[in-house]
This record gives sequence, C-alpha cells and structure tokens, in this order.
Amino acid sequence: MRLLEITLVLFNVLLLGWLTLGRPKTQRGWLIGGGISTALLLIHAFVEGLRWPMIPVYLITLWAIVGGTRLFFRSAAKAARKPQRRWKTLVLTGVGAVYATVSIALPLLFPVFSFAEPTGPYKIGTVTYHWTDSAREEKFTETSGDSRELMVQIWYPASSEATGSPAPYLSDPTPYIEGLHEFLQLPEFLFSGLKLANTHAIANAGLADTETKYPVLLFSHGFMGYKNQNTFQVEQLVSHGYIVVGIEHAYSSVASVFPDKSVVKFDSEGKTGYEQMKYSFMDRRNEVWVEDAKYVLDQMEALSADDPSGLFTGRIDLEHMGMFGHSFGGATTVQMLIEDQRIQAGIDMDGVLYGERRIPADGLKKPFLLMSADDTLKGVDQTSDAEIAALRTDRKEITAYYNELFARYEPVTAGGNYWLTFKHSKHMSFSDLYLLTPLFEWMEDVDVRGTHELINEYTLDFFDHYLKGQPLQYLNNNLGDHPKYTLQQGAE
Repeated sequence: MRLLEITLVLFNVLLLGWLTLGRPKTQRGWLIGGGISTALLLIHAFVEGLRWPMIPVYLITLWAIVGGTRLFFRSAAKAARKPQRRWKTLVLTGVGAVYATVSIALPLLFPVFSFAEPTGPYKIGTVTYHWTDSAREEKFTETSGDSRELMVQIWYPASSEATGSPAPYLSDPTPYIEGLHEFLQLPEFLFSGLKLANTHAIANAGLADTETKYPVLLFSHGFMGYKNQNTFQVEQLVSHGYIVVGIEHAYSSVASVFPDKSVVKFDSEGKTGYEQMKYSFMDRRNEVWVEDAKYVLDQMEALSADDPSGLFTGRIDLEHMGMFGHSFGGATTVQMLIEDQRIQAGIDMDGVLYGERRIPADGLKKPFLLMSADDTLKGVDQTSDAEIAALRTDRKEITAYYNELFARYEPVTAGGNYWLTFKHSKHMSFSDLYLLTPLFEWMEDVDVRGTHELINEYTLDFFDHYLKGQPLQYLNNNLGDHPKYTLQQGAE
C-alpha cells in the first residue's frame, strides 16, 4: 500500500473499533473522528488517487460523518441510550472485526504495485516515439498500402539535476487492462493497479553527461505482451548506464495506443489454442518482429546522427549494442543475433526458439544467455490431460512440440554460452505481471521479487562484461546446481 493509504486504513480501522465498541453518545466524538478521517481521505484522493479496493475504508469515513450528523439533529434526551445488551455487543464486535479485516485485506491483495529502487548511480529519463516504417506494408490491416507503425519507448541515464514527477507505468492503461483481461481470461479488477502505478523514470529528462556515449539494449516483449512489461529489469539496466529501447510490436502486443488515441489490439490471425504455438505459424510471424527490430536499430542510428530534439545526437554508442527479450521477444533476440551484426550480445528469457533460422550446432558465435523457468522445461510427461485439452489438441502433437523445442534448445550453450534455469518459477516470472497482486504469487507458488533480483543480477553481469568489458561477477563463479537456480556453460 501507499503511504497515505496506510495512514487512512489504520486510522479508519481504529475509528471503526471506537465507534462500534466505545459507542460515543454525542455528535462531538463522531464528528471529530469523521472530520479527521475525511481530511485524510481528501488528501489521499488528491495526492494518490481513489481506487476500488479502498471502498470499505472510505465507507467508514462516510459512516462516521452520517452518524455524527444524525446525532446532531437529535435532542440530548433522545441521544441518551440504555446500556447495550451483551449479545448485541458481541454481534457488533464480530461484524466490526470482519469489516476491519476486509478493509485491510483488499488494499493488500490489490495494491498499487511499485518497483524496487534501482541500484545504479544514474537517474532515469524516458521518451516515447511513434515511428512509421514507410518501406514496409502493414500486414494486419485491411487497407492496402498502410505502412507499419510502431510505438517505441526509450529509457536512458538521466542528468543528476533532472527533476519532475515520476512517469506513469502506462500512459493509457485502459486498452492494456482490457487486453490482459481478454488474453488471460481473468477479471479486469485484477489489473486495476496499472491505472495508478508509477515508475522511477522522469519524462523528457536531460541525458546524463557522465559518459560521452551510452551502450544500447533493445527490448522485445512477449507474444501478447507490451513494451513496458519488464520495467523491473529496464530501470535497473538504465540506472547502470544503458539506453534501453522498448519495442511494442503492434498487432502482436496486447494493445498499442498511437498518438491520435487510436488503439490496435492483438491479431490472432484466427488461430486459437495449440494453433498459436505451432512452429509453422510462429516461425513465420516472428519475421515481422525481426524486421521491427532491424527498423528500430536504423532509427537509433538516425537519432545518433541527428536527433531533432538534440537529446541523443552523438550520445548513442552504436559500437556496443545488445538485445534481450521475453518469450517471443527472446526468440526474436536469437534471430537478431544470427541475422544482424549490430547486435553483439543477447539474452532470451524463457523464449521458445521460434524463427526461420536455427542456432548452428557449434553455437551462435556471439555471447548469449538463455534464461528458463523450470516449469517451461517440464516436458510432455508432466503435461496433464486437462492442460492438453485446454489447448484443443492431443498428446501426440504436444509430444512432437516438446521434441522440437528441446532439439532447438540443444546447441544454446555451444561455444561457451550460458543457460540459467530458475527453480520454482513460471513463464510470467520474467515480467512485471506477478507484481500486480500477491494472489498471483500464491496461486503460482513463486517468489516474484526474489526471481527479479536474480534476473537483474545476471542480466547486468552479462551485459556489463560483453558490452562494457567489465569482469564477470556471477556467470563465471556460480556454475552448477544451487537452491534457486541451475547455471550451465557450454564448452568453448
């Protein structure tokens, strides 16, 4: 919970106990308590914003005001009451205790989530671009001749003198909430925290002048994800001196909102269930993402040469560029390592290796780290009949799917590269999603912040070594099996 929420909840729960058990007989006590509660509520509403999980807490304020007003219009004689019977006291105590529990539990179960404080020396700036690739026709619109449009957010090391309000997690959260509701088939209220969540970034802040240039990292989200979905990781990298470029792959993201407020949602091309997992479909779809990444790299080169705003002109280190991605974005990272010489190192976070190009048997010839959730690697033997039925397929097809998955994974460590598998983790552990509510952690039996901390340690260690030339701290010292993960390295 946020600070003012905590203050209001604690005061109103105490107020509830006093009003139900102490039962003040005059309007003075009711109105003083209600007045303080109202003041706290108004400050909270103005500074932090109202939200639905706090409704039971708000109703305590209303009850105090209404009760005090009611007593105000009653005569002292009528206000005098007989001693309350014991059974009524017990009932009121029980009801009050249940109500207080609900008032405390709802804000805790559905918080406005926050991100861990980045550990690096830099503040964080951010700017968002709407780029149109006039050389590519959009394949997902009905109008012939439409060009491919992308929303791209860049986070960068900000000047130490930068000031301003924290940038929101999502500038237009409603389409993303609706999209996540449709994608995950979960109630929209579970995603309400997206409306009020803030980040550590400052919009349009000046670029830090500590270094002349900063290395670049492209970030590619997961299938039906969005460009901000790994803010926990992006902020940590930027605070340590990286420019991170988040690509939102329109029509494959859960939503994209363009500057004119038009919204495009995920386009399944009519595929459902297992059809969306088939290699023939996903390999072909991935080519669009690869072209998106290449185009964004072209745009970064253009900004480095001549940024109209002056922010990035001459400040982007084009000689040191890497890429990381989650799920389908991780697959895109591997394809870019193979296809584009500008990407010098990459991390795939739990991405099946979709794409037209295979990793050679002797490895990628570039630094690469595959991160996996142990749940992703469980194989067909641990896939239940219910899970297979939900995908609208059969065990034979799922067996063939896993056989191909492991065949594509086989050469990932060749040439001295790394494979890091997190224990007790799930596919979405590599994103911000589980931060939305502790219910996700309990249902999936994961430690989201603990996993995020490990992801950040190894991500930073990897890129610091291969793009900045700093000594390895974790990757060379922690090979083998550990309580929370297993780390493998292939022979060079």
